[in-house]
Amino acid sequence: MKRKIVSVVLAATMAMTMLAGCGSGASTDTAATGDAGAASSTESAGGAAASTEAAAGADVASEDENTLSVYAWDASFNIPALQAAADDYTKNVNPDFKLNIIEQSQSSDVENAVTLAASAGDYSTLPDIVLFQDHYIQKYVSDYPDAWKDVNDAEINWDDFSQEKLSYSTIDGVHYGVPVDNGTVIFAYRTDVLEEAGYTIDDVTGITWDKWVEIGKNVYDKTGKYLMSMDGDGNDLPYMMLQAEGDSQFKDGVPNIANNENLKKIVQVIKDAVDAKALYLANDWSDYTDQTIVGDMVAGVMNGNWIIPTIKQVDANSGKWEITSMPTLNGGEGYASNGGSSLYITGNCKNVDLAKDFLAKTFGGSTETYDAALTNGGVITTCISAGKSDVYSAGVEYFNNQPIYSKIVEMGANVPTVEQNDYHYRARSFVAAAIINVINGSDIDSELQNAEDQLKFEMGIE
Repeated sequence: MKRKIVSVVLAATMAMTMLAGCGSGASTDTAATGDAGAASSTESAGGAAASTEAAAGADVASEDENTLSVYAWDASFNIPALQAAADDYTKNVNPDFKLNIIEQSQSSDVENAVTLAASAGDYSTLPDIVLFQDHYIQKYVSDYPDAWKDVNDAEINWDDFSQEKLSYSTIDGVHYGVPVDNGTVIFAYRTDVLEEAGYTIDDVTGITWDKWVEIGKNVYDKTGKYLMSMDGDGNDLPYMMLQAEGDSQFKDGVPNIANNENLKKIVQVIKDAVDAKALYLANDWSDYTDQTIVGDMVAGVMNGNWIIPTIKQVDANSGKWEITSMPTLNGGEGYASNGGSSLYITGNCKNVDLAKDFLAKTFGGSTETYDAALTNGGVITTCISAGKSDVYSAGVEYFNNQPIYSKIVEMGANVPTVEQNDYHYRARSFVAAAIINVINGSDIDSELQNAEDQLKFEMGIE
């Protein structure tokens, strides 16, 4: 029997709202988040789009033994990736397979749907599978254990994935999710601007942050362009820099801010970079993307690789960009990840074996799925072997024919696993506010202590 969602809109109002995107609390305009667009449903049958309907009235239950339903967001990113997987599975495994892709307007709609179902004690309103943000899944599995089915026995070579990516979806040693995208941080540079200032991309690879600030000052003095910008309001920069040091804002479940020596050094680097005009802190996300990146203010962009579509909006700069790794405090190449999501089987799934087999034979390592997901949606895998295909190894004209996709997968394998926490985004907000105060003249120690105190209060920690 088919069941209907009573009202996802009502759920969004009642349930806890956690606005956050892939790497930014307001990244509604990035390809990775796609928090825009009306909720709709696309049913895949043998690769053919068959129907569109509002999510609030969409069917969530499987029609038969060959059909699965899935919630996902972003018509230009995640949806094409799911379509690629459906086409692959239908072509190579089960010709009768159908995937009912029910599009949500934003990632928080999925979180709200799970919260509402759990609050009502009725998971029948959930689809078979949901796409879920990495930073939130551990809290949802902890709070609502009956809402999920583990995929621990799915036929997947887990060693073939970035272990940092799996650290989000592996809870108490049990795999709950199958990775979809890759949030590996890239540092993209305008090689023509670097050359104008007397540098090459090798000069900004494997260096210390202090050296980077020095180069950034020279680049600004000679070209008028900043070497990097960031959203100062929802600042991802300290988190990424900290992860590249193998460190976290949390330790043993509590905030690790006030006495975190690496974080103190990072805040000092950020202040120095702003003072040297190497770094520009934008007022908000749209200012960051539209004014500083698309507006051509910067010679460098550092963020999760989902920022690439934003960079590519400037046609005139095609062929002028290349990517590399991050600087670190002590020198050497740094690696981090920012944002991303995975697929999870819900407690309402009546055909768990089919769901596991579908995920295992597509996002579990299929080159055909990942090649099409990259080509059609720009989704980059964290599966190491899939990242070595001809499609991934091809040069990208916009990035001076550099094979950036295989390089991103390679860099992703080196991202250190650091402690994550349900309060990741709140920690980011408090630290961002502390950094702004430091830039305006306040003391680092007192500001970080204040940030930690505020976070502990929210977490209910004495």
